Amino acid sequence: MYPAGSVVLALAAAGSVLAGPAGSASAAETGGVADLRADVNRDGRVDVTGGTDKAGENSWSVGRGAVYLPNIDDDGKRCPVTGPGGKPLSNAKLAACNDGSDTKVNGSADAADLARVRSVPMPGLRKDAKGSLKVTTGGKHARLFLKRSGKWIPVTSKTRLTAAELRAGAELGVEGTDVVRDSAKWDGRAVVRLTVTSAGESTSDSVTLRVAPLLTHHHLQNAQQLMVTKIRGAGEYGKLQRKFVEELGNEVKKAGVTKPLITFEKYGDPWAQDFVEPAYVSMTGPGGRRHVMRVMLRSAQLDRDAGRELFEKVRGRDVGVVQVTDRAEPDDWSLNSMGNLETIPPYAHGGRSFPAGRIIMGERKDSGARPSKVMRTMLKSQGLQDPLLLDTSWLGVGHVDEFVQFLPADTPRGWRIGVADPEAGLELLRGAKRDGHGKTKMFSVPGRSDSSAPKETIDQALASRHLVSDNEMAARRIAANLEILKRETGVTDEEIVRVPALYTRESEVVTTEGQEIPVPRLTRMGAGSDLVDSLGDRGQQKWLAENPAGSRAAAAATVMTSAYVPGAVNGVLLGRDRYLAPRQWGPVIGGKDIFTAAVTAAYRRVGLKVSYIDDWYTYHLGMGEVHCGTNTLREATAAWWQRPVA
Repeated sequence: MYPAGSVVLALAAAGSVLAGPAGSASAAETGGVADLRADVNRDGRVDVTGGTDKAGENSWSVGRGAVYLPNIDDDGKRCPVTGPGGKPLSNAKLAACNDGSDTKVNGSADAADLARVRSVPMPGLRKDAKGSLKVTTGGKHARLFLKRSGKWIPVTSKTRLTAAELRAGAELGVEGTDVVRDSAKWDGRAVVRLTVTSAGESTSDSVTLRVAPLLTHHHLQNAQQLMVTKIRGAGEYGKLQRKFVEELGNEVKKAGVTKPLITFEKYGDPWAQDFVEPAYVSMTGPGGRRHVMRVMLRSAQLDRDAGRELFEKVRGRDVGVVQVTDRAEPDDWSLNSMGNLETIPPYAHGGRSFPAGRIIMGERKDSGARPSKVMRTMLKSQGLQDPLLLDTSWLGVGHVDEFVQFLPADTPRGWRIGVADPEAGLELLRGAKRDGHGKTKMFSVPGRSDSSAPKETIDQALASRHLVSDNEMAARRIAANLEILKRETGVTDEEIVRVPALYTRESEVVTTEGQEIPVPRLTRMGAGSDLVDSLGDRGQQKWLAENPAGSRAAAAATVMTSAYVPGAVNGVLLGRDRYLAPRQWGPVIGGKDIFTAAVTAAYRRVGLKVSYIDDWYTYHLGMGEVHCGTNTLREATAAWWQRPVA
């Protein structure tokens, strides 16, 4: 039994321990003493004959302790996605249904999502013996089932184990009804207690489990499937975007990713990176195999309808969805897009360990704007990937994926940082000018019937009022962020891949309806073109216009930029040695695109083969690239609790 006033401790950081009081069982081998066991050593088996799962059964740390899953998938696709008459369900109702929202075990797939707890057989019990079960801590968030006669039944206050069941040993299943949202309110712990009563005497034992942490993917996990929006309709943008989807599918196959693309087709939001972050939860299942449930983490932008398709289309067997509701007015709506969330691969440094990697997010230090507090609280409350904030004040969209990435490496650390290098981009232009190519066009992209090609030359670009100073500013901002990453991770300059890039401040163009929208500053776009209209309808510009950030006024002096040349670091890692970048469309000198050659060389030096996909009219002019327009489901079978070597 627990003493009065026992305290639930929060899991505040990797390696911390959730401690609970010991149960009253004094010896596992004594037949008359209750003894409950869970998979404390995480080998996929509950040991009821030996002692491998006994030590630490009433505490929990990152490295040891029983784990159970938040059962938020929909294995049987039973959850409705529309209301009566096909009317849309509210966001709240879409999120309310999952396998953990009922008191049933919905088939074998649902049973596989239960963490097993077993009672040690008590062969010497009297016939009058009875057992009762209770979730003494975490009962609002965890549900207990008993396997009886081959069927799973929910445990209630009236459930009693028979003497026969106690003699044979009972099999129990634990499911969570949600992920940890705020560890100050619930730390994920569930304590299950068995009390056995016979001849007026009682004996009890308890075990502690913690719900599996919700974890985001990192780039040491292999790509398994890509997601992308497919725009419907006969419009020019739709045709271009569907061509992009077709080319993406071809590149994915070439890289050895065999599963077909998942396409979002209902809501027409092309920024598939932004309305969802693929994540996962896992525990060890039978045979020591990892049992993984994918979790689609919807952006903290419930007014972004595309996130609804996660429930309507993607949720299913071993796939759940989590959405957060932040009632506060966003500091900056764009910062809540998931392109502003990336994950450093696993590392240990300075006495801190991040065995599942660590999240990075962008904030606007110049104005004080940060991503949703509710989202950040939930991510931090998982206890393993404590978000690190970088400064994206200088980016119009404000996402970390616009300047930094993490790449696999055959080094003791196992990964390196890829970062945009505006100084290298400027040097490419200056070198071309020195070699007599100043009159070469800055961009080699062909024009379209609704948009002429960019007209500026290398000379004009270098002589422009802001380009050089803006890129020198961008270089300083990136260098400051690199110092943060180096300090936090221990990465050295030798572990940084510098990829040529150029940024430009925004300029205003006008739609056919007279609306001014920002675009990358290029001398190529006439007012009122179909292309300009499509950016107002589909580009990041749409979201920035519909969700203005009042805090930006406080940082009016800050120059905000986006990619001038398509941002090469804003690409997709398709395999350990395969990288898909946006086609550069840079100056062509001697028959070669000098930016393509330089980008390819930068990645090749670290063992990556680069292929390119054209996203100029579909994503680049909309202030994003191929990474912004796609998302990646990655392999997640590694044990998230195994610590990396420092």
